[in-house]
Amino acid sequence: MAETQVACCSYEAGKGDVDNDNIILNPNFDNGADNWAGRGCNIVVHDSMGGGKVLPQNGKYFASATNRTQNWHGIQQDVTGRVQRKFLYEATAVVRLFGSNVTPSDVRATLYVQTSSGKDQYIRIANLQASDKDWVQLHGKFLINGTVSKAVIYIEGPPPSTDLLVNSLVVKRAEKPSPAPAPDFSNIAYGENIVQNSDLADDLNNWYPLGNCNMTVANGSPRIVPPMVKESLGSQEPLSGKYILVTNRTQTWMGPAQTITDKINLHVTYQVSGWVRIGSAKNGPQVINAAIGVDTQWVNGGQVQVNDERWYEIGGSFRVEQLPSKVMVYVQGPAAGVDLMVAGLQIFPVDRKARFKHLKNLADKVRKRDVVLKISGSKGDSLLGASVRVKQTQNSFPIGTCINRNSIDNEDYVSFFVKNFNWAVFENELKWYWTEAQQGNLNYTDADELLDLCKKNNIQVRGHCIFWEVPGAVQSWVQALSNTDLKTAVQNRLNSLLTRYKGNFQHYDVNNEMLHGSFYQDRLGKDIRPNMFKNTNQLDPSPTLFVNDYHIEDGHDAHATPEAYIQHILGLQEQGAPVGGIGIQGHIDSPVGPVVSSSLDKLGVLGLPIWFTEVDVSSDNEYVRADDLEVMMCEAFAHPAVEGIMLWGFWELFMSRDNGHLVNAEGDLNEAGKRFLEMKEDWMSHARGHLGDDSEFKFRGFHGSYTVEVVTVTKKRITQTFTVEKGVTPLVVNINLTNGGGSYEEIME
Repeated sequence: MAETQVACCSYEAGKGDVDNDNIILNPNFDNGADNWAGRGCNIVVHDSMGGGKVLPQNGKYFASATNRTQNWHGIQQDVTGRVQRKFLYEATAVVRLFGSNVTPSDVRATLYVQTSSGKDQYIRIANLQASDKDWVQLHGKFLINGTVSKAVIYIEGPPPSTDLLVNSLVVKRAEKPSPAPAPDFSNIAYGENIVQNSDLADDLNNWYPLGNCNMTVANGSPRIVPPMVKESLGSQEPLSGKYILVTNRTQTWMGPAQTITDKINLHVTYQVSGWVRIGSAKNGPQVINAAIGVDTQWVNGGQVQVNDERWYEIGGSFRVEQLPSKVMVYVQGPAAGVDLMVAGLQIFPVDRKARFKHLKNLADKVRKRDVVLKISGSKGDSLLGASVRVKQTQNSFPIGTCINRNSIDNEDYVSFFVKNFNWAVFENELKWYWTEAQQGNLNYTDADELLDLCKKNNIQVRGHCIFWEVPGAVQSWVQALSNTDLKTAVQNRLNSLLTRYKGNFQHYDVNNEMLHGSFYQDRLGKDIRPNMFKNTNQLDPSPTLFVNDYHIEDGHDAHATPEAYIQHILGLQEQGAPVGGIGIQGHIDSPVGPVVSSSLDKLGVLGLPIWFTEVDVSSDNEYVRADDLEVMMCEAFAHPAVEGIMLWGFWELFMSRDNGHLVNAEGDLNEAGKRFLEMKEDWMSHARGHLGDDSEFKFRGFHGSYTVEVVTVTKKRITQTFTVEKGVTPLVVNINLTNGGGSYEEIME
């Protein structure tokens, strides 16, 4: 049988159909095209194609989607009634492409659902690149949050005219994997440099050139330890003053290298530090990168942009999570022909536990205040020995998260959100490409519903974002406008958004990621950026207006350093832009506290509030993920310039990064989520004791809201609420037992 058209298919069920767990009917096409349909195209069932060159990988048959004229045309099956909300499913499809002049293309598995209210939703399940050479496995997971009246799963993606082949599709309830154990760090030599002969005392022993370049040892490099290393390790012996000079470089990747395979421990976070310099460069600033080669993978260990012939500090971090065959450190980056110099390169494991103790002491100074409760009563009241119990009900430090419209149909998601966060930001629903995907068709429904949820639960909201400078985030219709029409569209966007939501958002990210994109500036000139801030402030004066960018805090992007961010902000302010806050996104890998803190110190000189606006960390080991999250949250909480931290999601499948969630898809708290709640509890102050002769009760507590209960020896009880604001001097709270405030009662025997 070469092929069978849909209309005439009738086959006896084969063994491939016997799978009670699979919600897909006729998953291997043993019954022809029964239960299947073309999505905008025709489907045909085959046992072979291409003169017998294309055979099914499994079973006897496969289906092809033919006569495709749109990317979304493909093969689908209606699964209404066979999928349940709030259950995690995993889907596996075996797919391939077919046709003439086929190029490798993306293939996607997508779930379309229609909610009980009639709203259409599209849930991405999986995506991978397929070709016409071999069958490949498309695998992913999905979860339906709300009640649906219709559910259809379909395979789509390749360019029109390319046939999409599907050999099988399996959709089952996902098994709950056992989490990996906590890594054993008991024998790690924290702070010990794993780079051998770093000081070059043994000439170039252990070093080798990467590529056909020349290396020699020279004198004259800095003898002081780079500042970020000093912050991590404390006082250190001076460096040797020797450096590696690399000449005759004919490729950017050429430089000094060393194999460190046997020095690497899995899941350990390593800090990278050193001094670098270039020879005379006629081609302008040069980017130097400390790279880690893990088998065939390049890992970024830190970057710096070198603008002249001075020595520059380079720093960053990395982690290896899968057992490698070979690990190599090498320094690369300047243009071919530019000499490269490297001195004092260090790679050492970071002791996070020791850092956490240090941060706790800093947080006690920054986030706490001394409080004196002065208790008074009538003449007949005996206050000596009265019991006092103080309980903090809320820490005032903002801890928020991004949310999205689809997620809030899940009541378990909403419950965790409102219990554990006091700020929110919308993941996409306020962005221009969402509110006006097609010119003139405004859609604020999703943003309105998210805002209503936050208002009902007294959760404050950041506005993200009015514009986005990166071209890939700009709608095609906006990009196609003439400059005159683009300027008009920008003003219309401001008028529409800011008049509709005036007074509702406490912050706005005005023009997102200006260090990484320049679409509006390139098209409309350098004045457009400050004008966006000015016009926003004129239309809604109440919110604080933020810049917002990424990689500022980790040393991994030479174009997004704290120094570059400072110059960017000062430039906007000099043009009259009312920049009121600094947003650091915080999408970070293997964070190192002193590296993050160093960036905050530098930005703090501007005197503007700093917020971490989009924090997420990622590790397949939940314990390592928990450590990463603790680093970011504790560094933020302990730094006086930071005034809030926002997570970029918390629920599995509803985050932009894999292995970053705190709560598993079906609502189970993982180790990162447990650590998050532990930190929040640690940042609450409670105290109890008894009054002495002075009728005063003293304690030191975190800023926020409190309840105090006083019970006298004669069984009079009063409860009162109070708030501890920021302040240097002790806060005095007067409590009158004669029912002068709070609630009061007599305790009867």
